[in-house]
Amino acid sequence: MPNDRNELEHTERLDRRQRELLELLHGFRRVIVALSGGGDSAVVAMAARLACGDDAWAVTAVSPGLAEQERRAAEAVARRIGIRHLWLNTGEHTRDGYRRNAPDRCFFCKDTLYATIAERVLPELPGATICNGANADDVGDWRPGMRAGALHGVRSPLLELGIGKAEVRALAREWELPIWDKPASPCLASRVAYGVEVTPDRLRRIERAEAFLREQFGLRDLRVRCEAGELARIEVPPADIPRLADPAAAARIAARLRELGFRCVTLDLEGLRSGNLNALIPLALPVTPGKTLPDGE
Repeated sequence: MPNDRNELEHTERLDRRQRELLELLHGFRRVIVALSGGGDSAVVAMAARLACGDDAWAVTAVSPGLAEQERRAAEAVARRIGIRHLWLNTGEHTRDGYRRNAPDRCFFCKDTLYATIAERVLPELPGATICNGANADDVGDWRPGMRAGALHGVRSPLLELGIGKAEVRALAREWELPIWDKPASPCLASRVAYGVEVTPDRLRRIERAEAFLREQFGLRDLRVRCEAGELARIEVPPADIPRLADPAAAARIAARLRELGFRCVTLDLEGLRSGNLNALIPLALPVTPGKTLPDGE
C-alpha cells in the first residue's frame, strides 16, 4: 500500500505541476521558447504549444557551439511537439567577450541569442514573451547566462514554479518527448577551460572527439574538455573508466584525438562532473566586464 500511495502522490504532484506550467504560459498569450535540444527547454516548448497553440514558437541558435547531435535533437523535439521552429544564426563567436572565455562567457552567448530573437523574431510575433529552460536546480550554480536573461526580460517558467530536473524529466516522459532520458549536453564552448580562447576550430575538434568516443565505445554521457596547451581531458561516468583505461582502447583514443589536433590526451579518474569547470573560477581570468565574484562562487 505505501508504494501505491507514493505513486499516487507522485502522479498528483506531476499533474499539479503540469497545470501550473500551462496556466503560467497561457497567461503570456504568445511565447517564443529558446530551444536548445535538451530536456528543460523541450518541456517548456511542449507546455507553450499546449497552452498557446500556434502562438507558441521555438527558436534554436545556430553557431559553432551547437553540436550536430544537439541540432538533430532540437529538430526532432520540435517536430514531435508540432511547434513552429526557427533557426537563427547568432554569431556569438565573433564577440570578444565570448572568444576570450572568461567565466562570464555564457553571458555573451545568451545576450547575443536574446538580442537576436528580439530583433528578428519578436516583430513577427508582437508582444510575445521570450522563455528559456532554466530550472530550479540551476539556482546556486554559476550561471551568467541568467543575468543576460534578466537584462532582456526573459522568463524562466520552470525556475519560477520551482520545477527541478527530476520533475522536468518526468514531464518529458509523460509527454513522450524523445529526449526525456537524454543526458544533459551543454554547448561545446562549455568544454573549453576558462582562459583558453573559444574558436570554431577548437569546438569542431571537441565535437569530433566526442563523436568518436560515442561511436566506438557506445558512450552516451561524456565530455572532452579542452585545456591549455591543447590538452584533452576525457570525462565519463566512473563505470566507464575501466573500458577507456584499457591499454588497447587508450592507445586508439590517444591516436585518434592526436589526429584531431590535441597534443596530449588524459582520462579524468574522478569521472564525469557536470559544470566542474566552475570549481576553477577563482583561478581563471577576471570576470568581465568588471564584475568581482563573491566568495563561494
